[in-house]
Amino acid sequence: MTDAGKATLHALQPQHEAIIIGAGVCGIYMLHRLIELGVDVTLLETGEGPGGTWYWNRYPGARFDSESYTYGYSFSKKLLQEWSWSEHFAGQPETLRYLTHVVDELELLPHMRFGCTVKAATFDEDSRAWTVELENGETLTTRLLLTAIGMLSAATMPRIEGVDSFQGKSFHTYYCPEGVRVDGKRVAVIGTGATGVQVIADIADKVAELTVFQRRPNWCAPLHNGPIDGEEQAKIKASYDEIFARCRKTPGGFLHGPDRREFFKISKEERLEFWEALYRSRGFGKWLGNFRDVFMDPRANAEYSQFIADKIRERVDDPATAEKLIPQDHGFGTRRVPLETHYYEAYNRDNVHLVDVNETPIERVTPKGIKTSEREYEFDVIVYATGFDAITGAFDRIDITGSNGEKLREKWRDGPETFLGLGTHGFPNLLILAGPQSGSVSTNFPRGIEETVDWSTQLIGYFRAQDYRRMEPTAEAEKEWVEHVKSFYEGNMIADTKSWFTGYNSNVDGHDTLRYMVYFGGAPAYRERLAEVADHDYEGFEFS
Repeated sequence: MTDAGKATLHALQPQHEAIIIGAGVCGIYMLHRLIELGVDVTLLETGEGPGGTWYWNRYPGARFDSESYTYGYSFSKKLLQEWSWSEHFAGQPETLRYLTHVVDELELLPHMRFGCTVKAATFDEDSRAWTVELENGETLTTRLLLTAIGMLSAATMPRIEGVDSFQGKSFHTYYCPEGVRVDGKRVAVIGTGATGVQVIADIADKVAELTVFQRRPNWCAPLHNGPIDGEEQAKIKASYDEIFARCRKTPGGFLHGPDRREFFKISKEERLEFWEALYRSRGFGKWLGNFRDVFMDPRANAEYSQFIADKIRERVDDPATAEKLIPQDHGFGTRRVPLETHYYEAYNRDNVHLVDVNETPIERVTPKGIKTSEREYEFDVIVYATGFDAITGAFDRIDITGSNGEKLREKWRDGPETFLGLGTHGFPNLLILAGPQSGSVSTNFPRGIEETVDWSTQLIGYFRAQDYRRMEPTAEAEKEWVEHVKSFYEGNMIADTKSWFTGYNSNVDGHDTLRYMVYFGGAPAYRERLAEVADHDYEGFEFS
């Protein structure tokens, strides 16, 4: 090769073999695996430290709702044995300490760059590489681009006039200031989703006055958290193989799997006895450990919804308030079920007030507080627990341009189109980790994440071993996968419910129709499909 040819070849070589966006649970593990593989990789993170969702969500009451010991990484026996969880469902500070510990133990910090927000990423066909542009104007080039940007990381504010006019302290829960104090304050919480439920239950006995503005109540169930003593800690550490094997067998990757007995072949007395035991149990059993028919048969769902509604009525003293806290537009479990600790009891306090914005809509935020159609409320603090542009929102906020000049946000405008939830046609050398239509989104997050990352690592190993420079899913494989994902929505009550599972968000333009965001085929089936693709030399991907 001539000197000119060598110079041209050198100019086409990207700065990095791989760039990962995001330092959450997924990004941390992906970085570790690529370093093991010998890949020249760097990780970019907007925050000033690792942790992802557990770095950002510092709001009062933030904690796990899946068991701590099922949420930790399973790949390292050393990490499993040296870390002790203090509670069955750990709070945000402990979880962040855990992830920081993992980063330190694996010596990942030298490969991480913090305070780096990715503004755009563009694939260049000539060099077979991505150019990544940061908000500070810096550009980086990489052969492979891997997104670990989180499914609930694009916070959405409500569409209320005057939000910027409030003279007190206000924040979206995702950006809650560290160490925020609300003791003795007049506080408003807008939203009663999973986050709002945690905030309300945590601060109700600390604030002077708490006013909750609710649009749609959610079905909630008791978490039943508690400390883990030394004896139980030892038992957990001795049982990790069994715990993770059990998680691998369930559709959601949790400890809790569905009861497959036919609902109406069980007597009503037995059903009630079973439900009472579930209600007393820890964690997601009330949701995921229920009869399978509760998710498929509207009659079974209605009966269980009535059971939970009666529990709410038992726990809330004022009958009118109790009825406002019982959902009327969806059955139990068809939206994500928030797990709570004394949430319903918070409304029995004299200092807690519930405002139904369907009856008295919020007209605007004022310098002093919030004005509804009925009156103006004065507050010291306003907390926006108004959720996220889920799953695809974080992708939409980056200007991602593929090989033919198409924008990813345009391709996904009416809903995501992927192959295995891991790649999308027209965007070569892009691996989507924890993205739409993948098994990692619909399962216990770390369990699905580890499997997705392990599979992606094997794919990258194959890509390198064959000395390839370009790979992308075929249009045919993508179309087949999307249709496969859609098939699980048929006969599934979740598909008939407006939630982030089905792509609805009234705070985002264009998100008012059904979009097929989540793979509902279950973790075991997804794992089998991944293995099948790998065994056939990654059939469904084109390499060159």
